[in-house]
Amino acid sequence: MALVKQMETLHVLIVDDERRIAEINRRFVERVAGFEVTGIATDTIQALDLLDDLEIDLVLLDIYFPGTSGLELLKIIQKQYPHTDVIMISAAKEIETVRETVKGGAFDYILKPLIFERLQDTLKRYHVFRSRLAQLQQEGRQISQDEIDYLIKGEDKRDAPYLPTGIDKLTLEKIVSVITEEQEGLTAEQVSRSIGASRSTARRYLEYLVSEGRLKADLSYGSVGRPERVYKGTKQHL
Repeated sequence: MALVKQMETLHVLIVDDERRIAEINRRFVERVAGFEVTGIATDTIQALDLLDDLEIDLVLLDIYFPGTSGLELLKIIQKQYPHTDVIMISAAKEIETVRETVKGGAFDYILKPLIFERLQDTLKRYHVFRSRLAQLQQEGRQISQDEIDYLIKGEDKRDAPYLPTGIDKLTLEKIVSVITEEQEGLTAEQVSRSIGASRSTARRYLEYLVSEGRLKADLSYGSVGRPERVYKGTKQHL
């Protein structure tokens, strides 16, 4: 899959047996920056032909149309075109249909009649998803929980992070600041002295940062006593 740069144009295929509806959806899509409709299909055969011939990033897929249903076509796309994503746009309101769509891996499910603002919100989230995913692939590192939440929900938890019980935002920021300033790494004891907290408190916060992928911990073997955990981080991770 080609890596997606910020605001690179993503190519969209619309699959809907009603040509008039498909044209309305095309105009809606092309009002959103970063998207271009490169094909419209009114049945399964046309859709598969276009998927074979064009580089499609995203399919806007109806449920009901002649031939294979949208749910079946979703399964085909997931299997044969793994780098193409799907947003379902349908009048179908049955619980089982929605359930099968989610199980099939669709990025979103939008009910007809299509409201532009609802589609716009989803397309913007999808563009952020593709751009951020490409960036993480370029960096070639492990992903944190906050970044997973950002990909799935489109919410940047780095600005307003969820903190578990026992983790205070201000204390966490103090520890992050201390670790950032010391590139050689610090023990829990050293951090506790720097922030004026107990060693156990400092260690709890440090281990939380390790679990989030924002710090790494190594063992330091001194000449006397047991080895200690030394916590290190970079500005990129913190």
